[in-house]
Amino acid sequence: MTGHTVLQLPVPALEDWVRERTRGYDAGFVSADPRFGHAHVTALSPFAPAPSATDLAEVGRIAAATPSMPTRLVDLGQFPNGVIHLRPEPDGPLRALTEALVASFPHFPPYEGRFGRRVDPHLTLDAASPTVSLESTRRLLGDVVPVTCTLTRLQLAWWESGRCHVMHEWPLGRMGGAEGFPPPEESINLSL
Repeated sequence: MTGHTVLQLPVPALEDWVRERTRGYDAGFVSADPRFGHAHVTALSPFAPAPSATDLAEVGRIAAATPSMPTRLVDLGQFPNGVIHLRPEPDGPLRALTEALVASFPHFPPYEGRFGRRVDPHLTLDAASPTVSLESTRRLLGDVVPVTCTLTRLQLAWWESGRCHVMHEWPLGRMGGAEGFPPPEESINLSL
């Protein structure tokens, strides 16, 4: 299997910018699915390649218990591996969501444990290369940032060249239904 799943929070305010940058360096990862969050903050990756109904219910419970997150994206950074990103502020609620997911799914540590148990929430913009740098990305962003938004959805997305799509989606902070689960119409199954 060449693809993988990601639990992610889409950031619609940056969707057009990130989708166009993706089209420029790997068009296979531009999704035809209109709900797909090219611009997103990762909550947990990778996740179960074929999640069970029990897995989906647990993610739904966590999403329902997680309030929507007012977020500001302004600070540009670069990880040692070259990933150029924006840092969300505050990051505490995002860290808490990742911790809740890892507590329920300890066999799926963030990024397969490559960066330890504590990872920095971020929105990936690009990757450093001979033609892409932190400064060139800052210039390209121009007045696109700062972005102030509210993260309201958690998506289970499939990432694979030519097959990126949303598999399932939950609204954040929607307590209701049995045992705190969102009512069925609030938990949207979008498997292709």
